[in-house]
Amino acid sequence: MTERLLVGVLGHGNAGKSQTWYKLFNTEVKTGRNERELQVSKDEKVSVFLINGSPAERGKDVFDIINPSSNTSFESPRIVLCSMQYPCDVTGKTLKYFMEHEYHIYIHWLNPGYYDIHKYTDKLGCIQSILEANNSLIGIRDGKTEPTSRVNEIREFVRGWASVRGLLTAG
Repeated sequence: MTERLLVGVLGHGNAGKSQTWYKLFNTEVKTGRNERELQVSKDEKVSVFLINGSPAERGKDVFDIINPSSNTSFESPRIVLCSMQYPCDVTGKTLKYFMEHEYHIYIHWLNPGYYDIHKYTDKLGCIQSILEANNSLIGIRDGKTEPTSRVNEIREFVRGWASVRGLLTAG
């Protein structure tokens, strides 16, 4: 099976998930129908599929977002960047989709989020279920702070993961 990577930004509504993607792409970005190029270094880029706006918030299934034509022979994108609403996307279909399709999982949990009054605890065990998935990493990041540091972490992680798998292109 082809190796795949999910880079998720998890948090409450208005936690800073979209701001993370805007900073990563250096422009306002929305969910598209196709993969797009992400600049991961001065002269390297990689193809990614962005889901900006949590599938649960949008009332959509992640499969339908990634594959709007419902083509059954569809090959899932190698790298997906996905906003995820806490706890809906973790306890519902979104994370389950990525686990079932054997994605490596790398998540930044924005806790506290930009509009949260304080940090909150994971009373539902969502974080534990992520950590129990194969090939998963999760880190807590402060959504109240300027996103440059977490964006740089994401960019470097994607670059390293893609480099080992020969997915980087000149650019």
